[in-house]
Amino acid sequence: MSDEPLSVGMLGYRFMGKAHSNALQRLPMFFPEAPDVELDVLIGRDEEAVAEAAARFGFSRTSTDWEDVVDEVDVFYNLGPNNVHADPSIAALENGASVFCEKPLAHTLEDAERMRDAARDAEGTAGIAFNYRFIPAVQYARSLIESGELGEIHHVRGVYLQDWLADPSAPWSWRNSKEVAGSGALGDLGAHTLDLSRFLVGEQVGDFTRLSGHLQTFVDERPVPGGDGGTLSGSGEESTETREVTVDDAYTAQAEFESGAIATFEASRFATGRKNGHSIEINGSEGSLRFSIERLNELEYLGPDDRGFQTILVTDEDDPYVDRWWPAGHIIGWEHTFVHENYEFLRAVAAGEEHTPSFEEGYRVQELLEAIERADESGEWVDVP
Repeated sequence: MSDEPLSVGMLGYRFMGKAHSNALQRLPMFFPEAPDVELDVLIGRDEEAVAEAAARFGFSRTSTDWEDVVDEVDVFYNLGPNNVHADPSIAALENGASVFCEKPLAHTLEDAERMRDAARDAEGTAGIAFNYRFIPAVQYARSLIESGELGEIHHVRGVYLQDWLADPSAPWSWRNSKEVAGSGALGDLGAHTLDLSRFLVGEQVGDFTRLSGHLQTFVDERPVPGGDGGTLSGSGEESTETREVTVDDAYTAQAEFESGAIATFEASRFATGRKNGHSIEINGSEGSLRFSIERLNELEYLGPDDRGFQTILVTDEDDPYVDRWWPAGHIIGWEHTFVHENYEFLRAVAAGEEHTPSFEEGYRVQELLEAIERADESGEWVDVP
């Protein structure tokens, strides 16, 4: 690997573009051994908006077409809508770049398979952005499970609840389109929980063997935002133009692992009062633990000799990543998970190594999403490939 900085091209400049750009800016201060990066080109369709974002994020130039620049960068970040994950990522890999893609891997299993296969054949490193793996409390939980502190794993419960669509008048977006997103709460939120369960207990219980699934859409159409809807220009009247919602608003699933352990999963974008309520609980023969993103620095743990759960504040210097930030007891936040995952990905790029979670792992989660949809359609349990 050259001593020159890694040139970064980033497709997408809104929510995830801001999160990853912020992480890349933080790396030199808190992870000085991280590879140097050059924020080269920011890519988006709206020329004026992407130029404004590039100025804020620190990118040197912009482009409105990924095809014009995909062969000019060392590392390609694909943070666009799910239906544009496959082609730009595959093109970047074929041009020798490393690729970091937001989850879910794609909007269809077929595209996810194409991406997985391209990564297998590529010289560069490919990674998928499951940032919750890189929370210190989650890493600590994994160490407890791997060391046998929970004994034989019996139950996994994963829940991800938000409420940003609970209002029927909330505007339509690409996340409401199956053609663009692939699925709704299932892929947007459930992908995180499914991956986290595999990350935490996969070594102990094996992989999933069968799944059930139920998907529900509560609002079938939503108002079109901006110039295509909302308030009619100059009239002060509300537009009646709407667009169909073609994905789920909520899902539930049951699952069985190879060991015989069982799991339940749930996600909703209609959980009134919940802004980002992601939690996972694991019960074993010797103990249990529970983690919630709403209390990101804490882990609830019950050991074999405990009479009740104890709350562990995972902020000591010897806890994962904590020594890079503040003195013990000084908490970190959601944004820091992106710093951690970008550090690990770029370290793997510089070393010419595979990053985990990889496109292979992203494909495995995509198989689970597809299996849950098939179970919902059939009304029966389905075997997992």
